[in-house]
Amino acid sequence: MRGPPSPLVENYLREVGFWHVAMVGRGCKLDPKLISVLVERWRPEMHTFHFPCGECTITLEDVNLQLGLPVDRYPVTGSVQSGD
Repeated sequence: MRGPPSPLVENYLREVGFWHVAMVGRGCKLDPKLISVLVERWRPEMHTFHFPCGECTITLEDVNLQLGLPVDRYPVTGSVQSGD
């Protein structure tokens, strides 16, 4: 999210435990070169990154540890509509 969310959206995000996810990356600068390298090394058929030292993948446990997302409850699903 580019700017602060509306209070209504903030309340929903807090209710479902995703507020901290919306705040991930605030104040961090993205490195386009690093992102490009990761995209080049991603192998979608195996869902892994291929590095000189071996293969690496992102697990649900990694997401839980890095972002603090709850992974022991019901999944959040539904349709998504985008303006672009």
